[in-house]
Amino acid sequence: MAGTPPPPANIAVVVPCYRVTRHVLPLLAAIGPEVGRIYCVDDACPDGSGDHIEAGNRDPRVVVLRHDHNQGVGAATLTGYRRAIADGARVIVKIDGDGQMDPALLLAFVAPILAGEADYSKGNRFWDLDRVREMPLARRIGNLGLSFLAKASTGYWDIFDPTNGYTAIHADLAARLPMDRIGQRYFFESDLLFHLNLQRARVVDVPMAARYGDQTSHLSPARALFEFPLRHLGNALRRIFYNYFFRDMSVGSIELLAAIGLLGFGAVFGGLHWWNSAQEGVATPVGTIMISTVAVISGLQFLLAFVSYDVASVPRRAVHRALASRARRA
Repeated sequence: MAGTPPPPANIAVVVPCYRVTRHVLPLLAAIGPEVGRIYCVDDACPDGSGDHIEAGNRDPRVVVLRHDHNQGVGAATLTGYRRAIADGARVIVKIDGDGQMDPALLLAFVAPILAGEADYSKGNRFWDLDRVREMPLARRIGNLGLSFLAKASTGYWDIFDPTNGYTAIHADLAARLPMDRIGQRYFFESDLLFHLNLQRARVVDVPMAARYGDQTSHLSPARALFEFPLRHLGNALRRIFYNYFFRDMSVGSIELLAAIGLLGFGAVFGGLHWWNSAQEGVATPVGTIMISTVAVISGLQFLLAFVSYDVASVPRRAVHRALASRARRA
């Protein structure tokens, strides 16, 4: 980032706090002067993160916000978003309080937003293959699998590591998000990307390396294996319906309808005739097999064409400038 002028002081940082008392004070001390306000959200932490910060912090930029009951990392982040927006922040950066994210990288996340190149930036720990080896094997495997599911559900085919919690967002866009409908717990980052796509927001990856020490993940493996894929499937279906049939009709819409029709016809037609032939103890006619096969192959071709269209439809232009212009005219 050499040669890049420092951003204005209306940059806010949100730090969700839950069992982070061992790491949060050194994290806060490492946040540079380019940040105007730091919101630490105590999500009903049993270790008293809020009290710990207030007792040990001397930085006047730090504001402690509290939840009266545990709501999840997503809810804590959104609480920080709301307060930062109300206080006039221009860009809001989210950093986890467990010490895995380097505050020195903050300007790299903010720069594309201030330059008008993106609405939202997020970390990507898989950018440097040599540094990926530092990630625990279980996390590597889990993040790889979730990344591919997230591409389909969010529509952002050009990003990776969707569960990365080091993010930055333009406040004008954050203000438009339906915060009461975004996942409040560990599905937050992926669900936020889904809602950003509905806003046609431009999202970019920022290369980074995570720091792993004695931190403990509170994410249940069962949730990642069973709940997350189902939620990704639901988001994928909602996104496709909204983008291709409700808000707009395009070539991709026709390709998807053709794929569904041909695949459905081929499977049902072939399955029924195979079942009838099996019941009667005779071979299925070659012509029947060909009709079913051609329908299925054609359906797969249309499905691949739809996926290709969807990949090419990733949002490429930042929308926050248009939002600001519209607000000024209003």
